Amino acid sequence: MKGPVHLNALRAFEASARHQSFSSAAAELNVTPAAVGQLVRSLEEWLGTPLFHRGTSGRSRLIPTDTAERALPDLRAGFDRLAVGLSRLREGSRSGVLTVAVSPAFAAKWLLPRIERFHEMWPETDVRLDTNLKLVDFTAQGIDIGVRYGRGSWPGLVSEKLMDEQICAVCSPAWLAKNGKLKTPNDLSGKALIHDLSVDGHLGFASWDDWLQRAGAENVDARRGMRINNSAAVLQAAVDGHGVALARSVMARDDLAAGRLVPLFPKVKWTSELAYYIVYRGECASLPKLAAFREWLIQEAKSAH
Repeated sequence: MKGPVHLNALRAFEASARHQSFSSAAAELNVTPAAVGQLVRSLEEWLGTPLFHRGTSGRSRLIPTDTAERALPDLRAGFDRLAVGLSRLREGSRSGVLTVAVSPAFAAKWLLPRIERFHEMWPETDVRLDTNLKLVDFTAQGIDIGVRYGRGSWPGLVSEKLMDEQICAVCSPAWLAKNGKLKTPNDLSGKALIHDLSVDGHLGFASWDDWLQRAGAENVDARRGMRINNSAAVLQAAVDGHGVALARSVMARDDLAAGRLVPLFPKVKWTSELAYYIVYRGECASLPKLAAFREWLIQEAKSAH
């Protein structure tokens, strides 16, 4: 078996063990489950020992053998060091490509309107954006640094809080003129609400049910309205006059400043339990291009307040 095949098989084995599933490993590695299974079997044949328990009735998950379990920490550490080595080969002072993982909405509403300032400071560094709603494997996908929304804990990554955010109800000036001044949250009864489903599975993510309860609103049906799974599209729907949206201050800052959106019910205060965090692998922290981008993000967040 040739060296590159060893690496592919080891990667397939590690991902399968972490997910306890060939299918989930295949989705991460962008190959078929059959290909992952074949790579794992080829590794087992070369080693002369099984890596997973098989044939146990009722067991739906892949369970590594004791031998495989003992080897996994070293393999993962080796993959991390290999990724760092490849990053250093590409580095060349502050030059090269910096791969940044962010959500599509964060890219559209916060990062892209500001990224030109980073290019002006570091013209020799090209930024490649990896926009995905799903959490990506930084090592497997070659991600240098990212911004994630949540509670700040992601296994294998260093996280530093970048920005808190407030939640408020917003609409367009045209919608407000058409529907009349809303004096209290109860005035939302019968009005079109726009729901953000982009982080629906996260405990603590702002929903209309939660906001209306905090606001003390009664007889407002939060089940009705438009549902969108992209925060940027939620704000655009509000800008276009389709109803009232719950705005996350980080996403809505530019639209509010430009007057495309107006805030409603300023007395209703809500700081989200979730926040934005800079995330990266600890062993990559000293890479100059990563350090430069991290510092730029921090300065941009400070100046935005």
